[in-house]
Amino acid sequence: MKTATQYTLEHAQQLDREDPLAQYRSQFHRPIDKHGKEYVYMCGNSLGLQPKTTEAAIQQELEDWKKLGVEGHFKARNPWMPYHHFLRDAMAKVVGAKPQEVVLMNTLSVNLHLMMVSFYRPTAERHKIVIESDAFPSDKYAVESQLRFHGLHPAIRSTRSHARIETFGESFDLRKSKIEIRPRPGEVCLRHEDIYDLIEEQGDEIALIMLGNPNYYTGQFLDMKAITERAHAKGITVGFDCAHGAGNRPLDLHDSGCDFAVWCTYKYLNGGPGAIAGTFVHERHSNRMDLPRFEGWWGHDQDTRFGMRDDFQPMPGADAWQLSNPPILALAPVWASLKIFEEVGMAALREKSIKLTGYLEELLNQLGRDRIRIITPHEPEQRGCQLSLQVVGADKSLFDRLSDSGVIADWREPDVIRVAPTPLYTSFTEVFEFVERLKNCM
Repeated sequence: MKTATQYTLEHAQQLDREDPLAQYRSQFHRPIDKHGKEYVYMCGNSLGLQPKTTEAAIQQELEDWKKLGVEGHFKARNPWMPYHHFLRDAMAKVVGAKPQEVVLMNTLSVNLHLMMVSFYRPTAERHKIVIESDAFPSDKYAVESQLRFHGLHPAIRSTRSHARIETFGESFDLRKSKIEIRPRPGEVCLRHEDIYDLIEEQGDEIALIMLGNPNYYTGQFLDMKAITERAHAKGITVGFDCAHGAGNRPLDLHDSGCDFAVWCTYKYLNGGPGAIAGTFVHERHSNRMDLPRFEGWWGHDQDTRFGMRDDFQPMPGADAWQLSNPPILALAPVWASLKIFEEVGMAALREKSIKLTGYLEELLNQLGRDRIRIITPHEPEQRGCQLSLQVVGADKSLFDRLSDSGVIADWREPDVIRVAPTPLYTSFTEVFEFVERLKNCM
């Protein structure tokens, strides 16, 4: 049984003294308010903090560019030609993949479209895409635009919400090609059994399952392996948007068996605003010449890439989906952060994350479960570090007061405050202080 002393500032400070990862907090810059005090930062699920090594990492490439010009491709301290491969092993460990299954390129939504070009291959019989009803808007837009790309007649483009489209020699309702799987009435999170039932019932018509993991709004983490196994048994391709998973919790993408995954690096991976994104393509697709894709010269075999006149010969693995040469100044901050992940390891981060988020949950429950509803699943295996809160009877004015108190968190319409105690740089004391300020604002 928990005692009152375990909900005090002194207890939080004791937890920090016992934390083997406490030292890493000092390796990140922290936002400062107008009074010179550190904000309580709970927003790593939206933008991660800047590692103190980031500036030097970027400066190194600027110096090499200044001194070497184009020769930096071969003579820079970190030669630019193979630069993206310097990050590959560490990134693969973060997402649980083999190195050749991972590539850093473009931005998340661009990569999602590139993956659907290859892995969404609709036919008249199998054309449906499954997405969660409360998916991140960009994912919905990408899915809907892919459906239109595969058959919407230009003459009815302006009335797409009621459109019927002609494709594959017969008409079908655009709305019926996108399946939004919803929670049960009165619930917020999805049930795995409902996903499995949908696969069983409509599997012969589903071409692609594409789910966010964790979901950006609820923070729910889905069992990728179980979903993929059931989908593959029905001949369905599976992909995941892991924007809120990469760097947050182990993903085990290779062992999950999913066909592809995409993620950004500006949230838990601390790559900076608008940072370059990541893509996973399972190794079973590495040498599939029948798989269509949009192609560019950096996806061409590196041994003959500068022959310039050769027909496209894809690189092995995920590298084949690259279109352009890597943006060095965008990769440098990600590399600086990944070196920290390499040092700490996802297992240690996950261990602290479970304790830190569990501690936050305990403190919130002390404020009264009749006042604060945590919509994120309670079970650690069904979430990362984010907790999504609904405060009974409150509106955005509560969040505004919380912000004015020196807390940086995240508001999502219509009534959710997202809070993410990120294990690399959030302390138990900071979690305690967040809850105290929330209590005062309530």
